[in-house]
This record gives sequence, C-alpha cells and structure tokens, in this order.
Amino acid sequence: MPAIRFPVPSAVASAWLLITTAAPAVAANCANQPVSARGDASRYEVLAKAKARGNWRAKVRAMPTLGAAYADWYKALAADYNCNTSDGLHTCTAVAHPCRD
Repeated sequence: MPAIRFPVPSAVASAWLLITTAAPAVAANCANQPVSARGDASRYEVLAKAKARGNWRAKVRAMPTLGAAYADWYKALAADYNCNTSDGLHTCTAVAHPCRD
C-alpha cells in the first residue's frame, strides 16, 4: 500500500525554514541591573526629564563595567521616568537597563 503524502506548498516550507533558523539581525547587549539617576528640579516636567536623562547618561559613562558604549538612553531597555511635583517644581529620576549594539 503506498504512503499517503500531503503536499506542502514551497512558500509555507520556505517561511517555516526562515522562522526556525533565522537569528536576530541585531542583538543588543544589556546590563543585568537598571541604572537610575536623579535630575535637578525644574518648573517644566520636560526639562526635569531631560536633566535626569543627562545625569543617567553621565552615570553610565562613568561606570567601569559599562562606559560610553552603553550610554544611549534610546537604546536602553525598559527606559522610564519617575517624576514628582512639589511647590510647582518637577523632579524626575531616569531608570533603565543600559544597552549597546
């Protein structure tokens, strides 16, 4: 008795092969622990965030295990701000896992 065969369209087979064997195009290396840095108070929240982000970058650059390669806020994993307002002044802390390409 002949075996029953189910034809698999070549497009489906090709897609499956790509999905199962493809490696990510760019793999980022990230620090295990988040880095946090507090910025100076400002009347405007956007400026308070910018100050915190700048301090975060400076702190990451100064760390011997990380350095300048990890100091890009926009490449960081789980980047976020914690902001508070008191007496009309905003104070923010930037928190993120530094990453590099």
